[in-house]
Amino acid sequence: MTGSNAVERDRDRGGDRERARERDRVPRFGGVPVHKRLQDAAGALERAVMVRLVEGLPVYGTLPAEQLGGDIAKQVAHGIRGFAAVLRTGEMLGQAEAAVIRESSARRADEGVPLEAVVGAHHLGAEECAARVFPAAEPGDLADVLLVQRQMLAYLRLVSCEVAAGYVQERQTALSDEQVALQSLLSRLLEGGSPQGAADRAGIRLPACYLVLSIAVGPHPDELVPGVNHSVATRRKLRRLRNEIQRQTTGVPLSVLSGDGGTVLIPYEAASAESGHVDRAWLSRLVGQLGRMCGAELLAAATAAAPEGVADAARLAGEVRAVAEASGRGPGLYLLDDVLLEYQLSRPSPARAGLAALLEPLDARPELLDTLRVFLARGLDRRRAAARLQVHPNTVDYRLRKATELTGLDASRGADILTLRASLAAHDAIHQAELDAGRPGTPRPPNWWSART
Repeated sequence: MTGSNAVERDRDRGGDRERARERDRVPRFGGVPVHKRLQDAAGALERAVMVRLVEGLPVYGTLPAEQLGGDIAKQVAHGIRGFAAVLRTGEMLGQAEAAVIRESSARRADEGVPLEAVVGAHHLGAEECAARVFPAAEPGDLADVLLVQRQMLAYLRLVSCEVAAGYVQERQTALSDEQVALQSLLSRLLEGGSPQGAADRAGIRLPACYLVLSIAVGPHPDELVPGVNHSVATRRKLRRLRNEIQRQTTGVPLSVLSGDGGTVLIPYEAASAESGHVDRAWLSRLVGQLGRMCGAELLAAATAAAPEGVADAARLAGEVRAVAEASGRGPGLYLLDDVLLEYQLSRPSPARAGLAALLEPLDARPELLDTLRVFLARGLDRRRAAARLQVHPNTVDYRLRKATELTGLDASRGADILTLRASLAAHDAIHQAELDAGRPGTPRPPNWWSART
């Protein structure tokens, strides 16, 4: 083992000595230092690189002539001098030279030049430098040819890293600024009042109307698997949801979303939207597509409003969604027309407390409340209710009988059905209000998907 270590140390020292000799050696082609050849041809080389940029990278051909002849030409000259210095000294670029490359890349990012074009420009420059000097190499210059190739690859690796770092940092800063501006616009829309100033700061043209969606998002299957990182599964679900919203939208959608839902504003130009009407068929397809793409069931309530009315529309959509959830509706799209009775019965009134009190005997038996809710939502069909609750139909029958014993209201008796619907709406509305007020010990009304999980 000791002998092996000694051999390795000798090999390492030999490698260090070889690298030191390479750093000290100035490569020559035909007896002339390669860096000298680059320096002597610098003017013609710069012009050749500029031609290659415009011809090989079309985006550079679209830049203003002042920019091409100014900043871009200056960076080309800087790159040629930098590579010549590497060949002369054997040392890679220092911090000052690297900072110049980063700053130039950041300017290209700010101007919207794609990152691949910025990196490609440096490679085109290196190719032109190689084409200029390698033809001068003679048969005895093989060692120097290999040295120049190694130094060129090392130089390009360093330059590419600096370009990427400068570009990404600038884009992150810009995206952060853009995101702040968009969130400011979203906040202004949801607060009410004129959002025009916030839209101008965000560089957004306000649409005639926004489609306002209040969405409840069920769990992705991965979120229910023991041992899986549920926070990662949730983030992946939300990323797919946001990406699909963007893909399905013309304009700039705005959203505030968490793992279990939130609010989405979609630019909506349909004339009928000005009166709050939306294309139900299209919107139903959209909600279904969003659910399929994010891999989770969605329950969404929607309305439409002009930008100045988004705040009221968002409140209404949230209330419609809450009523649809509480009344046991399944995934899909709901408009106010779908829950008119439950919505009205859930509004504060002298009768609401009395209606809710009819179900107080069931507060200690949440499974009975859930069964009533699902049974009514499934059209009094015990088998459909059992499938939704994932229990046997006989269990549904037993729970319904027990609920009747405790409340005196029979879900199978026509005269009691309307009273039960009203009582459930009032009960859930009061409990949600208590929950929103932070009253301790208040049970949360059931999620629309909770019976499946």
